[in-house]
Amino acid sequence: MSIGAAPAHAQGRLKVVASFSILGDFVSNVGGDRVEVTTLVGPDGDVHVYTPTPADARKIADARLLVVNGLGLEGWLPRLLQAAGGKAAIVTATAGIAPLKAGSDADPHAWQSVANAEKYVANIRDALVAADPADADVFRQNAHSYLARLEALDAEVRQAVGRIPPSRRKVISTHDAFGYFAARYGIEFIAPIGVSTEAEPSARDIAKIIGQIKEEHIPAVFLERIGDPRLMRRISEETGARVGGTLYSDSLTDEKGDAPTYIDMVRHNIRTLTSALANPR
Repeated sequence: MSIGAAPAHAQGRLKVVASFSILGDFVSNVGGDRVEVTTLVGPDGDVHVYTPTPADARKIADARLLVVNGLGLEGWLPRLLQAAGGKAAIVTATAGIAPLKAGSDADPHAWQSVANAEKYVANIRDALVAADPADADVFRQNAHSYLARLEALDAEVRQAVGRIPPSRRKVISTHDAFGYFAARYGIEFIAPIGVSTEAEPSARDIAKIIGQIKEEHIPAVFLERIGDPRLMRRISEETGARVGGTLYSDSLTDEKGDAPTYIDMVRHNIRTLTSALANPR
């Protein structure tokens, strides 16, 4: 590449900050070795209750691009942007996605539909191209390859759900993070906690769900990696619904975990669901 014809920043990698781990993975897949990705809420972190640090403000101040989810997920972001005072371009990865409603609020967990994840990736691709036109062809090619993998993943999930008897496509999960998955793939998720892990379920909420499990013969409850497992274990004990395993909702794991990438996360979740639901025990 001719350095003289390229923007000054092309001499080094494009500095991109992603608000949480799933977005960081998308950026890494599209940007490849042309970007330097920093994630504010890292593996196993809870983006709902995150408290930014002064170091986060410095990261944003130094970045050329900031990738956020939007839809109210990063409630702490406006204060952080004010503290950072940087000039990073901001891309909202959910742009163009019609949000589901959770009460009066938008459900921010749009990545749980792989079809939506493809829109995230397209938005990130376009933002990287705009920030670094010299590497546009690389970003477009990386995105093309990754989008093909996501398209295959979407078909894989649909096929797996097809093996679950329709009467068993109901589960209980810790908080309401799987609405987009449910809408896309036809599994009903019921959660005692709302879309944010900050919420606390009332005794009435829990009693209602226990009654629903018994009445509808819901076969399994699922823990979440970032949630408190005690509530789900209590519901399991009181209803006889088995604990079907752990699902990943708002965060990836580190490299040693079950879900170090978005594709790994979706595959882990669908394996866990089908294992618990496909065959009555």
